[in-house]
Amino acid sequence: MRHDHIISAKQLSRADIEEVLDHAADIAEDPAAFADRHANTLLGMLFFEPSTRTKMSFTAAMKRLGGDIVDMGSVESSSVKKGESLADTVRVVEGYADALVLRHPMEGSAKMASEFVDVPLVNAGDGAGQHPTQTLLDLYTIRENAGFDDLTIGIMGDLKYGRTVHSLAHALTNVDARQHFVSPESLQLPRSVRYDLHQEGAEVREHTGLEEVLSELDVLYVTRIQRERFPDESEYREVAGQYQIDSDTLASAKDDLTVMHPLPRVDEIAHDVDATDHAKYFQQAHNGVPVRMALLDLILGGEP
Repeated sequence: MRHDHIISAKQLSRADIEEVLDHAADIAEDPAAFADRHANTLLGMLFFEPSTRTKMSFTAAMKRLGGDIVDMGSVESSSVKKGESLADTVRVVEGYADALVLRHPMEGSAKMASEFVDVPLVNAGDGAGQHPTQTLLDLYTIRENAGFDDLTIGIMGDLKYGRTVHSLAHALTNVDARQHFVSPESLQLPRSVRYDLHQEGAEVREHTGLEEVLSELDVLYVTRIQRERFPDESEYREVAGQYQIDSDTLASAKDDLTVMHPLPRVDEIAHDVDATDHAKYFQQAHNGVPVRMALLDLILGGEP
């Protein structure tokens, strides 16, 4: 995977996924063995949207590999505020770094930016488009807890605007998984995503209520209704708070159900779920470090 841009989960084969996840498992087992893997390597961070987990875990990953970061900072404190284009920004910052991580509110921005740089560029989220590194840590968490064989997964919440959903749904076509999509009709999968899944041979099973499928699930992937993605505030208010789970909701679930969430959560998972064996979303967030360490190592030329 050396020097590849990582733009979309659609570009990842089963072999690519297994390579990253296996490497991440090796790193998690003995992180000290990789501590100086990329000394003097700099990772350029360009975040045009707020981020906690993605930005901090990429920073931790690069530093744990022995490298460091150069950070554009906030949009307000950068030349973007002066009208600099994204193409010009990435061309400048590639001169300061060995690889770039980009988050941007415009769908397709990472693909466009990658055409202007020669160093590896990793998409850390492009609007309602894709979030491939979140998908890799999601898959790592799924493999650790439920495995990839004969898997039944429910994906619930904002399926229309949720880039984590779009990426994960595509990636799951590489494994033995049955996917159920639970959402209000107004937030169902976009037609383009549904078409791509059909092209990959996946059956799209859509539901408006979790109770229809909960007892069948090995994994429940819950997502936030993303207020910031709605073009119309009234549309958001119509669906806000509709899809929530608590410990009582999970009474009919399998004992070993894994509950995941890309975070941040608002009110879609009650805090009483945190104390159950089902809750794996904080482990999921922590997995971002070894998974992103593995990906950075591979695209920067490391050997698994």
